[in-house]
Parts: sequence; C-alpha cells; structure tokens
Amino acid sequence: MPLFWSQPAIDDLERVYHFLLRVNPQAAAGVVQSLVTASKNLITHPRRGPALIEFQPREVRRLICGHYEIRYECQNTTLYILRVWHTREHRSREADSER
Repeated sequence: MPLFWSQPAIDDLERVYHFLLRVNPQAAAGVVQSLVTASKNLITHPRRGPALIEFQPREVRRLICGHYEIRYECQNTTLYILRVWHTREHRSREADSER
C-alpha cells in the first residue's frame, strides 16, 4: 500500500523538529523518527487508528504516537498522511482537508 505525505504534514514535521531542536536537541530527531516510523507501520495496518466520523464520507483516521497525533486518510489502496501535531495543540477540521 503506497504512503504519501501531504505538504502540510511535511511542514508539520519540520515545525515539530525545529521547535524541539531549540528545547531539546537530543529529542528532536528521535521524535520525528518515531512519527515517521509510526506512519510507515500504517502500510501493513492501515485501519489501526480510529475513524473520525466528522470527515465521512472520507475515511480520515487518527493515530496517537506518544504526545503526537497523526491524521491520515485511506483512499482505496493508498494512504495519505494529512497532518501531524502535538496533542496539546488545537487544530481545526479545515486543517485536515488539505492534501
């Protein structure tokens, strides 16, 4: 199953990395690596995270990885990582509509 990252999700990873780099340089790369690994694991278990009914008929799901949330969409046989953020951040539904 192919996995693609949206540009907003890539931007989110960069934002997380640069924020952590200032606060804890040792953790920055580790957190980003764990988010990328968790996303890759979706290839073999694409419906691992719960579906978010507010996005129906789209199949948008969420996966919690440590203190971070990964929002992704299953479309036929393809996965799209939509957004990534710390669970304490507030994000709107519109943020997930980009791909």
